[in-house]
Amino acid sequence: MLNGRTDVAPATRERVADLLRTHNYLAPGGRRARRSGLVDLVIGGLDSPWAVEILRGVEAECTERGAGTVVSLVRDDDARPPSWTSMTTMHDSDGVILVTSRMTPQQREQLERAGVALVVIDPVDLPDTDVASVGATNWAGGLAATEHLLSLGHRRIAAIGGPRTMLCTQARIDGYRAALERADVEFDRRLVLYGDFRHEGGFRASRELLALDDRPTAIFAGSDQQAMGAYEAARQAGLRIPDDLSVVGFDDLPLCQWLSPPLTTVRQPLEEMGRLAARMLFQQLDGEALVSPRMELATDLRVRLSTAPPPAA
Repeated sequence: MLNGRTDVAPATRERVADLLRTHNYLAPGGRRARRSGLVDLVIGGLDSPWAVEILRGVEAECTERGAGTVVSLVRDDDARPPSWTSMTTMHDSDGVILVTSRMTPQQREQLERAGVALVVIDPVDLPDTDVASVGATNWAGGLAATEHLLSLGHRRIAAIGGPRTMLCTQARIDGYRAALERADVEFDRRLVLYGDFRHEGGFRASRELLALDDRPTAIFAGSDQQAMGAYEAARQAGLRIPDDLSVVGFDDLPLCQWLSPPLTTVRQPLEEMGRLAARMLFQQLDGEALVSPRMELATDLRVRLSTAPPPAA
């Protein structure tokens, strides 16, 4: 029947069609003819300004297109049923924007069978070539942050990454290492620690770094929130920023300019990333070809008052 066979009784055909509609079955590779007007934003948490900026961009694009946004919170270690993919298909969502969260092959298959379009922002793992994704030039950002500190005369430069397994973390640390190599500065493994992109992770890692006998004179934090944790660790250690310690963040959250001192940071266009992800989602729903399944938006360094030449020996 699914292949259009003619030797199926009309009553049987209708019964099977009702079952397929009830269970939201869609032939592989197909898309729904009817739109629900809903887009799911699936994200690990909304307790950070970073997530709010992404949400702002997604909502702006969806509003312009006359679509609604459903926000779902998910934890990678949360295995309780039903999964977020089941919830998405239950309320008949047109598409999903998945932010920095893992997706199992089974969840991917479930979305495909239901005809739900998918775009990933900052994928945790390298996405399949046929999965649309949006990110930023993380390697270039890590390079720019470290080169800025090197240009000021720093040579003991520490780096605090986010979760070690995330692609964006690896790219930022690789950019940091590339800058050191270009400047013929020896890489010291003790100066690279990993956190969770949050204040607490930045605070704990910075305390450990500042307790070293030959402590760093500068810290490149893999997120603005981790940089704020470094501010507090420096304060507790009796160090002044930037007189005793220079700090560079990553993200350029709106509150960075209101810190004391204002934070030098690598700007990644978070709101634009959310907009672009939503735009790519609607392109899929409209049957339009994507320019590229992987899009990266440019980062740039915003120099403020948290960086200065290192203190004299």
